[in-house]
Amino acid sequence: MEAIEKIIGDINGLVWGPPMLVLILGAGLFLSLGLKLMPILKLGAGFRLMWKGRSSAGAESDGDIPPFQALMTALSATVGTGNIAGVATAVFLGGPGALFWMWLTALVGMATKYSEAVLAVRFREVDERGAYVGGPMYYIRNGLGKKWAWLGVLFAIFAAIAGFGIGNTVQANSVADVMDATFGLPHWITGVILMVLVGMVLIGGIRRIGQVASALVPLMAISYLIAGLVVLALNVADIPAAFALIIKHAFSPIAAEGGFAGAAVWAAIRFGVARGIFSNEAGLGSAPIAHAAAQTKNPINQGMVAMLGTFIDTIIICTITGLVIITSGVWTSGESGAALTSMAFSAALPGVGDYVVAIALAIFAFTTILGWSFYGERSVEFLFGVKAIVPYRVAWIVAIPVGASVNLGMVWLVADTLNAMMALPNLIALLLLSPVVFRLTKAHFDGEKAAGL
Repeated sequence: MEAIEKIIGDINGLVWGPPMLVLILGAGLFLSLGLKLMPILKLGAGFRLMWKGRSSAGAESDGDIPPFQALMTALSATVGTGNIAGVATAVFLGGPGALFWMWLTALVGMATKYSEAVLAVRFREVDERGAYVGGPMYYIRNGLGKKWAWLGVLFAIFAAIAGFGIGNTVQANSVADVMDATFGLPHWITGVILMVLVGMVLIGGIRRIGQVASALVPLMAISYLIAGLVVLALNVADIPAAFALIIKHAFSPIAAEGGFAGAAVWAAIRFGVARGIFSNEAGLGSAPIAHAAAQTKNPINQGMVAMLGTFIDTIIICTITGLVIITSGVWTSGESGAALTSMAFSAALPGVGDYVVAIALAIFAFTTILGWSFYGERSVEFLFGVKAIVPYRVAWIVAIPVGASVNLGMVWLVADTLNAMMALPNLIALLLLSPVVFRLTKAHFDGEKAAGL
């Protein structure tokens, strides 16, 4: 096992090395500049479109689910353990400065997520069941042509396998750990409960997933934010110092302190970007698979809804987690992952804080497992046709209780590695198809301007 872990660790160091970080941030920056910072400047318009697309009645006919449900499905897959355990891990390994690099990744990632969704709707297809399917594998094949089809196949293979890491076992494992620590619930019981609940939802396909996500995601996100804001209100005097620490150590190394081993600037950048991508998935190519199912005829409108996912996930939710950890002072305790976040909440809310984190993480992870099951199903459908969906769904459900008992360190390492391997084909496609995104965006806003909107 140690030999396998070393091999995966070596691969992880390679795929998350400087070239990958430059590619992720560089692609996001290139798209941001090419779009003239539109995703940031049009943030308000994106929220208005999201609100307008809450139901099928307000949506256009093409597609399977309303735009709001498509966003909630994508958010259900991104708002997960990355927001609780991932942020804590980034701070533990990279110091407070890691949070700054998470913010930067999210700001340029909004343009990446926008572009992914625009291409997903523009190049989507209707399968033999009449369902709308899309995502990187489809915009690679239909946008770049047959000579690039192999790149789409690579993405689908990586996504189908990666789902079992980032979207299944990592989630189940984190929930099992926190439920055991907080409520004394054995890992296997947590795994079985998750397995049954997920199985009940997956029977209904994307429409059931969309309905559950649109009900649970806003509720869980708002509840967690309220709890986080209560903690920050109690620690309000420490907030300025926390921001100073974040900015300072984004650009300078931090010495060892207490249980914190110290970190170089490179560690802050690496873990900030890696955990930021793990959390909001901008550049991975997962979210556009959900947005391709949206009931819309306008790729630009759905792109503007999609970019909100990165903003909500990282700029809002991850920031709350990071600030709670830093202002509480427990980031130097030597704890990591969900245990560190739980300790931070408990420090401000004794007797309540750890329960808040446990319940939030359980619901976050549950919806992530649902969202990623859909991504995996669409990937195996692309590779093998609709006949592969049911076997994949069965394997997905069976993997949940298994994942609940796997070593956390190994699971994080595998998931982190597969993230990068998914991102590569997608980022290449985004850069090659960027002229399409820029052209469609310019035509849309020129049309709005001509109409006096």
